[in-house]
Amino acid sequence: MNPSQQPRPARLAVGVVGAGRVGPALARALQQAGHVPVAVSGVSDASVRRAARLLPDVPLVPPAQVLERADLVLLTVPDDALPSLVEGLAETGAVRPGQLLVHTSGRYGTAVLDPARRAGALPLALHPAMTFTGTEVDVQRLAGCAFGITAPDELRLAAEALVIEMGGEPEWIAEENRPLYHAALALGANHLVTLVAQSLELLRTAGVERPDRMLGPLLGAALDNALRSGDAALTGPVARGDAGTVAAHVAELRRHAPGAVAGYLAMARTTADRALAHGLLKPELAEDLLGVLADEDGNA
Repeated sequence: MNPSQQPRPARLAVGVVGAGRVGPALARALQQAGHVPVAVSGVSDASVRRAARLLPDVPLVPPAQVLERADLVLLTVPDDALPSLVEGLAETGAVRPGQLLVHTSGRYGTAVLDPARRAGALPLALHPAMTFTGTEVDVQRLAGCAFGITAPDELRLAAEALVIEMGGEPEWIAEENRPLYHAALALGANHLVTLVAQSLELLRTAGVERPDRMLGPLLGAALDNALRSGDAALTGPVARGDAGTVAAHVAELRRHAPGAVAGYLAMARTTADRALAHGLLKPELAEDLLGVLADEDGNA
């Protein structure tokens, strides 16, 4: 039966090409839903250990053999490696007609799978909007995780069913919007890690013994407020227009952490712009604040 014609996929043989942090976790989740992991490929020692931990007893084989054994193949390689991988698999005849070929890149939709589609594959882009650790906890975190999905109309039901079986929530993303979608996630999640890591370092420099305990409640509340209220959740010296406080911040960063100055200024200018646009920052206070936030060339 064509996978697009049923509300739940049949029991499928699952293969993984690229045993990074994502692929083994998704295969494990599919296994818990009744599918059967049959093969995995990985090159580095870390990927081999990861596959052995999350997919014990599943054979480690070259990519072409993964496709030979599997009905559903997860292509979980870095974004930049995906196009050449797909082209290579198609050119060598590894792709079988009717085979579900799933990549997990946030950047790409299904167009990157066109070489495999021409060989008869059924293309799906299923991107879990979550950070992965490469451990069992990832499988648990998939419960309620949003997946950015792009797929042909005839495969819509199959894509949704696979995501739901992994415990996720389907969110449809148009092919042309994939790069913007991925940029939004990177801006929020990847840059958040950088900001938190910098904050932890600065608190340690300031003599705080347990900066994680200090930041945890504060960041949790800030994230919850931001998700609920957006820009209305802005607080702090920039939103209040406290130019003197911001100037003191910049001076201390230049003294203790000069590498953090550019990021602080960039984020503070963006915060000021948004606070002004939403009526949180009084215009009469903005001029002095933006003067403090001007870069070395005098650009605000």
